[in-house]
Amino acid sequence: SQMENAKIEKTVIEIGNAKLPQHFEAQGEVIIFDGFLKAYGIVKTEDEDDESNEKLLPKVSVGEALDYKKITATEKFTRPSARFTEAGLVKKLEELGIGRPSTYAPTIQTIQNREYVDKRELEPQKREIVKMTLGKSGVKKEVLEEKFGGDKNKFIPTDIGEVVNDFLTNNFAEILDYGFTARVEESFDHIANGDQKWKEMMTDFYSKFHPRIEDVEENADRANGERILGVDPKSGKNVHARIGRFGPMIQIGEQDDEEKPIFASLMAHQNIATITLEDALEVFRLPFDLKEVDGQPVAVGVGRFGPYVKWGETYISIPKGEDPLSVDQNRAEEIINEKKVADAPIASYKGEPVTKGTGRFGPFIKYKSIFINVPKRY
Repeated sequence: SQMENAKIEKTVIEIGNAKLPQHFEAQGEVIIFDGFLKAYGIVKTEDEDDESNEKLLPKVSVGEALDYKKITATEKFTRPSARFTEAGLVKKLEELGIGRPSTYAPTIQTIQNREYVDKRELEPQKREIVKMTLGKSGVKKEVLEEKFGGDKNKFIPTDIGEVVNDFLTNNFAEILDYGFTARVEESFDHIANGDQKWKEMMTDFYSKFHPRIEDVEENADRANGERILGVDPKSGKNVHARIGRFGPMIQIGEQDDEEKPIFASLMAHQNIATITLEDALEVFRLPFDLKEVDGQPVAVGVGRFGPYVKWGETYISIPKGEDPLSVDQNRAEEIINEKKVADAPIASYKGEPVTKGTGRFGPFIKYKSIFINVPKRY
């Protein structure tokens, strides 16, 4: 580059207290010469400068006594690392040297097909935080509320994904190492360029890998992510959360008990690692019956495709993010009425009703037994 380096002045102010070993620290930076930053458009405008000047550190000297006006301390929680989006995961794979552009999409699709991850939206939760303010009149305490944990369109590990990952990490740590995968990719490149023989590479790998496979098959415990949550107060039996044949579930009782254990599936927002005994026992309330509507029985439950209201023989999905246990008679009737409106004919043709709906291939119009897909532009 023909441009000169930028010059940045960094200031660090330490504020101590003669009676306490702890100290406060404030840091700030100002650009005193733009240099190459000007070419990147990083230099601030005059309006931005006026705004940032209000946030500049004050002029102080070493040993100067400071008299506070107001000191505010707000409770903070450590934020976990951000979950991956599809683009973010591809970028991470590139950084680690794992895979190639042609393998990124199939890899990401595979972990979704096997239900190791789920790409969905997480509703934010609420929690209380404490804010303390020290002023001339004394200390003031406030309890505030903040939202946390919300995510949109991110990959979220499922219970099955976490169990599989733990099993592989415990039993095949060397192979799951990022460096190992990158080295194998590099070997493939050497083989493609004719610089390495594929038989030698495979012999070296398989001679170590195959004995490990045999050892794990013979000696490793089968993983199901099981947790004992506590004791069911009604039966006095243990309550387990684990992976079953049809996915994550809750079990009351033991497999070898004379009386067979009872089971219930976890709801979509629940997780084996975090579910509590109280929440697990609540799951066994499903399905539950409500009063009839238009002479048809009504029930609320959770099925293969999520929570539902059953009206007669019709299953109506409960809106995403809504807890089925909170659905009462009034809410169930609202959901049923919404379904009636949605299924009502939108027109009539030759004396026959024309209805609309949404299927596995998107929105459609139905006339008699004919289904007509609705173009995306509509």
